[in-house]
Amino acid sequence: MSWILVNPILIPLVTAVLAYLFRTSPAGRWISVAGTVALLFASLIMMGEVLEHGVIAGQMSNWQAPFGITLVADYLGGVMVVITAITAMATVIYTLAEIPERLERLGFHALLQVLVAAVCGAFLTGDLFNLYVWFEVMLISSFGLLVLGGSKEQLDGGIKYVTLNLVSTIMFLSGIGLLYGITGTLNMADLHLAVREVENTGLLTTIAVMFMVAFGVKAALFPLFFWLPASYHTPPVAVSAIFAGLLTKVGVYALIRSFTLIFDQDVAFTHTILLWLAVATMVTGVLGAAAMNDFRRILSFHIISQIGYMVLGLALFTPLGLVGAVFYLVHHIIVKANLFFVAGVAKRIGGSTDLSRLGGLYAHAPLLAFLFLIPAFSLAGFPPLSGFWAKYVVVKAALDLEMWFVAGVSLAVGLLTIYSMTKIWGAAFWPSHPDGIKPRLGDLPAGERVALMAPIVGLAVLTCIIGLFPEPFVQFAETSAEQLLDPTAYVTTVLGVQP
Repeated sequence: MSWILVNPILIPLVTAVLAYLFRTSPAGRWISVAGTVALLFASLIMMGEVLEHGVIAGQMSNWQAPFGITLVADYLGGVMVVITAITAMATVIYTLAEIPERLERLGFHALLQVLVAAVCGAFLTGDLFNLYVWFEVMLISSFGLLVLGGSKEQLDGGIKYVTLNLVSTIMFLSGIGLLYGITGTLNMADLHLAVREVENTGLLTTIAVMFMVAFGVKAALFPLFFWLPASYHTPPVAVSAIFAGLLTKVGVYALIRSFTLIFDQDVAFTHTILLWLAVATMVTGVLGAAAMNDFRRILSFHIISQIGYMVLGLALFTPLGLVGAVFYLVHHIIVKANLFFVAGVAKRIGGSTDLSRLGGLYAHAPLLAFLFLIPAFSLAGFPPLSGFWAKYVVVKAALDLEMWFVAGVSLAVGLLTIYSMTKIWGAAFWPSHPDGIKPRLGDLPAGERVALMAPIVGLAVLTCIIGLFPEPFVQFAETSAEQLLDPTAYVTTVLGVQP
């Protein structure tokens, strides 16, 4: 069982080492491709074990919990690793046509694989200190990818990115120290039991708020999101895509995990804060997107807006709310990465991501236009695509609690999301190109065209499958929500004792 849990971390780390050793030859990129394929197979095998057993856990070096390093996969952790593998594979294939040899020689694929390993580690770790370690590995590798190439714009975005994330790191580490001081453990399953013995509940709630701030920075919650739109438009599109798909979701995952498993002793206070932060995040993100005039900047602000829906599902803290949060997580990773891929192709054949410098994509690249509409409509919540079901469940959960204002804001944000997507369509796809360019996919070399379009097609198909056949995915999210609200199986599997 331990190897099944270790493989999704070990495979990308080994791939990173090999890709770096062969970085000066074409073999490096193909090693990266092979590594992501192997990761996908390993994650599916692990997910099969989760579906069979419910929760699986492994104790590294046979040090029993809570004293050693524990890896755990339940429904939520398992599906996040699978989606990470799918996104990583799509990204690596896309890089075959986008990343120049100069960046490959600087170690691009090694940094990318280390980032993937860190994301998988964060989803599978069973203790808070190792979550901190994986956060730091993510920060280092993502900063390297942001500044690789050394342009002024990249360095400016990278400094903003790393500065605010270091504040998050300090807050997280301080919270870990205080929590260990009052409980004597950092194993998350053990913490679920230990926090119930803490007499100073005020201090425990203060620590919970510290974790909320730390994870809120990682998730780009209001008002801690400014690093994201300042940096995500600066690196190569493939980097923006995997960042958009995965990095903020690790923060959301950490919020969901900690505020269901550990910090559930003062829900009226902590989750109310999360509720209004989620509402503010939705509104500010979508207003920022509406004000932008650059393809990638619009998409960057929409990451923020959509994070609000996920955190709203957690804040409602009902079975249906958590179903919506889990469903939204899975849907958004696929859709958002795909939209950045489309933006990259639009720039490649149209010459820019500035909407005022784009045009003619519908007339000369109708396939790209069609493939843009699928994730764009899904992001906006058009039925029957995956985004409709995600928004429907979250709004329904708010209505069930008679939170009319929150539900109304959620629907209004959806309308503004439609406005942003139609803004892109009306500038980049519908009118003629201002410079008279005819942006054709056929003008790209055949190999590059396949590498660029295959991930877009694959993710669009996956979006349609989730939207057209939502029942098994909703049932999966329901089981995941049940595990989150009742962590008995999680605690029992990790510690071997009944809570």
